[in-house]
Amino acid sequence: MDSVLSVGLTGGIGAGKSEVSRLLVSHGAVLIDSDRIAREVVEPGTDGLAAIVAAFGTEVLAPDGSLDRPRLGALVFADEERLRTLNDIVHPLVRARSAALQAAAPPGAVVVNDVPLLVENGLQPLYDLVLVVDASPATQLRRLTGDRGMSEADARARMAAQAGREQRLAAADIVIANDGTREELAARVREVWRALERRAQGEPPDRAPGD
Repeated sequence: MDSVLSVGLTGGIGAGKSEVSRLLVSHGAVLIDSDRIAREVVEPGTDGLAAIVAAFGTEVLAPDGSLDRPRLGALVFADEERLRTLNDIVHPLVRARSAALQAAAPPGAVVVNDVPLLVENGLQPLYDLVLVVDASPATQLRRLTGDRGMSEADARARMAAQAGREQRLAAADIVIANDGTREELAARVREVWRALERRAQGEPPDRAPGD
């Protein structure tokens, strides 16, 4: 195979997407983490940070010259036009960096793009397959309030701000259910990994159980 298999990975908050990313990497996947890249492209000295300062002013800088994310967030998230301006700066940089990392992957690799807002931003066409980590709202809420220490009100608000469960599942080519134990999740990820490897190697696209 001369090309790579590009997989978009997403899931609701508290569904366990980060653990699935970790497990896929342990099997040999090349991970492209969009959140990490979004931070890297606005580090001090980058064109991204310069563009943000040009658009929003030096008030969005911390004393050390880095981006003051809470301050920027307060400016943009209550103002759709400003949020759109920020996205117009950051998203092309993230896409370009992601494309460069994918191009550097070895032939036949399974490249997993961890994209929290994949469905919300309609990015499904960018990938060969979309993999959704799914958990019930009750499981999400329990993890957010228990494992992450959020208040129930904050957890519910964060969940409500994302795409709905049905919307994510409708976008999925493969679903990894994660309402059970870590052992059950690991077993399911192994099944999915075998299916992804077959697809990357050009073998018949047998579907992973549960798709």
